[in-house]
Amino acid sequence: MAFLADALSRVKPSATIAVSQKARELKAKGRDVIGLGAGEPDFDTPDNIKQAAIDAINRGETKYTPVSGIPELRDAIAKKFKRENNLDYTAAQTIVGTGGKQILFNAFMATMNAGDEVVIPTPYWVSYPEMVSLCGGTPVFVATTQENKFKLKAEDLEKAITPKTKWFIFNSPSNPSGAAYSHDELKALTDVLMRQPHVWVLTDDMYEHLTYGDFKFATPVEVEPGLYDRTLTMNGVSKAYAMTGWRIGYAAGPLNLIKAMDMIQGQQTSGACSIAQWAAVEALNGTQDFIPENKKIFEGRRDLIVSMLNQAKGIECPSPEGAFYVYPSCKGLIGKTAPSGKVIETDEDFVSELLEAEGVAVVHGSAFGLGPNFRISYATSEALLEEAGKRIQRFCAACK
Repeated sequence: MAFLADALSRVKPSATIAVSQKARELKAKGRDVIGLGAGEPDFDTPDNIKQAAIDAINRGETKYTPVSGIPELRDAIAKKFKRENNLDYTAAQTIVGTGGKQILFNAFMATMNAGDEVVIPTPYWVSYPEMVSLCGGTPVFVATTQENKFKLKAEDLEKAITPKTKWFIFNSPSNPSGAAYSHDELKALTDVLMRQPHVWVLTDDMYEHLTYGDFKFATPVEVEPGLYDRTLTMNGVSKAYAMTGWRIGYAAGPLNLIKAMDMIQGQQTSGACSIAQWAAVEALNGTQDFIPENKKIFEGRRDLIVSMLNQAKGIECPSPEGAFYVYPSCKGLIGKTAPSGKVIETDEDFVSELLEAEGVAVVHGSAFGLGPNFRISYATSEALLEEAGKRIQRFCAACK
């Protein structure tokens, strides 16, 4: 009898975490490595949020909290959804988890049965299909194209839905592509979902506040209120508030689903960190003035790296609407020979050779379900991005 669970054979380690770890190991050995794999802002958590955590410690807010979150945070979440998304949820319809990842995992665990299908557009965040598989479901992938700016077409969504479909995962702006859907683009998808009443929607809005230019963010239930009773809207404080390590995600949805997720979490981790929850209260209720300032910095970084990548031989990089990633194609390098003498046959070969030759760590696109591409996180300084761009250009020019 095998000791380890059969479910482990259906999942893979996180490629983004693996790349970041590899970069750290090489740096520890003295290599000059520029790590562009991690999906976290390089900004510090704002002072008012840190002070709220310090105040909570000094007040003795160090005990267990309710499983679904402290009342003050759940109230702040409900107010956030009303203020920013025009969505009406009571505090009881919200839940707080240890990061957005736990929210998603609990939703799947609370609803998934063997044979249930989950429609996932590619490229996808690496954890979506692994979570589905661990919970006994079947991921169903629907490809997008670079020509369509990595956005799912309504007709492709409709073709992918079967009587076994339980969830459709929607992420805008997207990790890894940065693609974000306008109101009209989203309406085409919600029209399909309205014709499929057995399909639930799990929308990952983690990058909501990181959109650029004149782009206006919208979330599915805001566009189509008819989906209210079968949508879980997930968000968190990690990206916009530079609070990745605080580990606070949250969601709102139908009360029966929230109660089921609460039961799962009650037997799993119980409540999220009490101090981090009080910091999140301040994040949602306090000043938002730093968000436009950070967005402007991110937008400048995006424009810099897109320009430099498009000047690299064999690379083609669209300019995304949001998040802090670009997802360039390395199709023009496939079949070329790297400086090491190895023939580049896949996007994974490309990123491995780039790391070895130039010390630039990026994530191969096949880890996100769509290649030959690679993901760059531009959540780092312009100086490092410019140096990384020069190294990528040099590596590409050296491939024959």
